[in-house]
Amino acid sequence: MGWAAGVVALTVGAFGLMATAQAQQAPAGPPAVGVLEAAKRPITESNEFLGRIEAVNRVAVVARVTAFLDKRLFAEGTEIKTGDLLYRLERGPFEADLKSKQAQVAQLQATLVNAKLTTDRARTLLSGPAGQQSTYDAALSNQQSLEAQIQAAQAQVDLSQINLDYTEIHSPIDGRIGRTAVTEGNVVTPSSGTLTTVVSQDPMYVTFPVSVREALGLRERYATRGGFKAVVIRIRLPDGRLYDQTGQLNFVNNTIDQGTDTILLRGTIPNPQLNAAVRELTDNEFVSVLLEGVQPVEVLAIPRSAVLSDQQGDYVFVLGADNKAEQRRIKLGQSTSTVAAVTSGLSAGDKVIVEGLQRVRPNQPVAPGPASALIQSSMSGTADGGSASRSGVGIGAKP
Repeated sequence: MGWAAGVVALTVGAFGLMATAQAQQAPAGPPAVGVLEAAKRPITESNEFLGRIEAVNRVAVVARVTAFLDKRLFAEGTEIKTGDLLYRLERGPFEADLKSKQAQVAQLQATLVNAKLTTDRARTLLSGPAGQQSTYDAALSNQQSLEAQIQAAQAQVDLSQINLDYTEIHSPIDGRIGRTAVTEGNVVTPSSGTLTTVVSQDPMYVTFPVSVREALGLRERYATRGGFKAVVIRIRLPDGRLYDQTGQLNFVNNTIDQGTDTILLRGTIPNPQLNAAVRELTDNEFVSVLLEGVQPVEVLAIPRSAVLSDQQGDYVFVLGADNKAEQRRIKLGQSTSTVAAVTSGLSAGDKVIVEGLQRVRPNQPVAPGPASALIQSSMSGTADGGSASRSGVGIGAKP
């Protein structure tokens, strides 16, 4: 009995091992995949460029006369208003010169009074036997000469007054003032150069060069939609944040830079105060410029995660007959990290495999199911804009 029981046990164990091996060798079922239909959706076209912030107005403050600098009346780096007194120069010599010129005018005016009396007497005597025409002519000539001298002297008074006024240097614009180049007690002259600079703060210019090829594409895309009014400007700050104000394109340069084959575009954007001393944008700041279309356009869109690439280009898997995966070559338009715009290779209604792609092989059956809620929400108009390709083109869905 013991020997028989052992044989039975060995036989049962062998059959168990064979069953396990057969179970391991049994083919697995088709891989489960998430599927989403390609459909036309509204998206916002966007092109990204590198640019700079520039002040609309910039003034280099200089001295107009030669004098000692008596007083600096501003705090460096603060915002000032038009007409604020910035520097006061030594006024004494200019005040004395003005008084001297005014005295010359007064002296000539007194002389002119006497000359007019002489002319009047000579004119009266012309009607009598004692009058002579030559005497009257000489008196009249002297009067006119004095009048001309008074005009010249008055011009000198005006010039002295102008020079005296130049001893007070005022700001010609509203803006933020820089550091001073000259301190109190030094002599300043018109050749001293810039004493300080003032740059306006609100609004600011946004300037950015665009390659000629991209400029032609922008013109073709937006010229018939309203030109400058068909786009808005957004800014991505150096720390990666998107600036909360939008700007308006208003200028395209009239020449192309031969060195870079680019043309300069410019827009204006608000720069309000965040608090009493801070504004977000600074003159000459380096930023990323997003040129976005105002009106969304309809494109055939699929999730960006569904797009695969190889040496031949971009492709997707679509659900074909008998639930087999078909490889489909496509061409992409502007895309973001979540949404891809397809220009060719797909049609509306094609069922695109968007999840489980790592297990999909061409012409192999799959087990399709609806895409996850996360994928569907990214395609429902909540996708944000972003960088698209190496050329810096972006796109965003219209909420």
